[in-house]
Amino acid sequence: MTIKVAIIGRPNVGKSTFFNRLVGKRLALVDDTPGVTRDRREAMASLGGIKFLAIDTAGLEEEGDNQLSARMRAQTNIAIELADFVLFMIDARAGVTPLDKHFAEILRRGRVPVILLCNKAEGRAAEGGIYESYELGLGDPVPISAEHGEGLSDLIDAFDKMIFDLKLEVEEEPDEITSKSVYIDGEISDEEAEATEEDNGLPLQLAVVGRPNVGKSTLVNFLLGEDRQITGPEAGLTRDAIGVTYFYEGREIRMFDTAGLRRKAKVMEKLEKLSTADTIRALNFAEVVVLMVDATQPFEKQDLSIASLIVQEGRALVIALNKYDIMENRQEAMKDIMDTLEHSLPQIKGIPIVPISALTGKGVDKLMPAVFEAYRLWNKRISTAKLNKWLAATLAYHPHPSIKGRRIKMRYMTQIKTRPPTLAIFCNRPADVATSYERYLLNELRWDFELPGVPIRLMLRKGDNPFAKKK
Repeated sequence: MTIKVAIIGRPNVGKSTFFNRLVGKRLALVDDTPGVTRDRREAMASLGGIKFLAIDTAGLEEEGDNQLSARMRAQTNIAIELADFVLFMIDARAGVTPLDKHFAEILRRGRVPVILLCNKAEGRAAEGGIYESYELGLGDPVPISAEHGEGLSDLIDAFDKMIFDLKLEVEEEPDEITSKSVYIDGEISDEEAEATEEDNGLPLQLAVVGRPNVGKSTLVNFLLGEDRQITGPEAGLTRDAIGVTYFYEGREIRMFDTAGLRRKAKVMEKLEKLSTADTIRALNFAEVVVLMVDATQPFEKQDLSIASLIVQEGRALVIALNKYDIMENRQEAMKDIMDTLEHSLPQIKGIPIVPISALTGKGVDKLMPAVFEAYRLWNKRISTAKLNKWLAATLAYHPHPSIKGRRIKMRYMTQIKTRPPTLAIFCNRPADVATSYERYLLNELRWDFELPGVPIRLMLRKGDNPFAKKK
């Protein structure tokens, strides 16, 4: 069983910085502003050859039950209950504060073992805070520097002692594998194209994106069946792109809840810029993207910009029309959205639209089948023989117009890559092929091979001249 370790402490003591060092990646957002982390984040970490699950949490604060900090505190309490032991972090330069004493008393009464960390311990300015930390009653402190990586050897000794005392089993964890495009060598036969791909054991990477306050975290919570993400009426609650594991009909899905994307001109603060960059990073690693749209608001330009970004990245797209249950003219709203997509995104026709209610769960059962269908089309292979027959028939029906009296000859076509489907046409003058004719070929491909809502990339290449080496 995997060892679970939660990192807790008051705001701005360096928890996320230390989490990133343990994980070896810049997963959590880090800024000088207190309270950057809100949702708990989990990732596999390593320290001295010990593999464990690290849990980054929000800063502990004392507020009323109706405040945002109370919801953040609830997520931290869940992390403490899940953990085998806790890393309680204080700021050695600031010394022991009354808030540190309050939460240290709570931890002493609890059942979860604690390792006390004194962060920012580089330099002589931290000596006073290290000595003060003994009064917390949590044992000998471990001075570290999360920013510079100092003191990790002492922490490894504390880890070994804790694991030995608790009799925990250390297991080797496999490295995380991200999805990559699949390249195809040579021609594709009909048998290879029609064969269904076997499950390779990797989780499907799914990202939920959209404008702020459209219900992304609410949808993730409903699918998981628990309050995993912080939700509320306030816009912009989610800041980090949080990845959670979800199983649907036996298939593992790695689902990412992301921060809302606003128009670039409105993003002024540094923290929001970091959140936007984290969302785009999650989108780049995703295989299928669910774009959440608020049905009670018009289909805005920002929604189209996000959809266009998804198409440019070559990801399979599914639109979830949230809050559809409280609308009056549902059919008219659906028709308006479909017309807007038809005119604004002509390069990708047939995007699936699923009306849902993330709060009540109405229509959510139709979302995952649409996601898997988009994923299947995203991985579709077409045999080379069928492509060349289609190319000959398409050119015979509507050939490319001559350029300066010279005909453009398209001789051969094959699929060179999936995820998304990428096809190459070899012709004598690829630079002279009109953009409108490329759109014609893409639309015919989408229609004839049944690829609705999937980005298709078409590459024009110049074939070798067989007479170039002859005199």
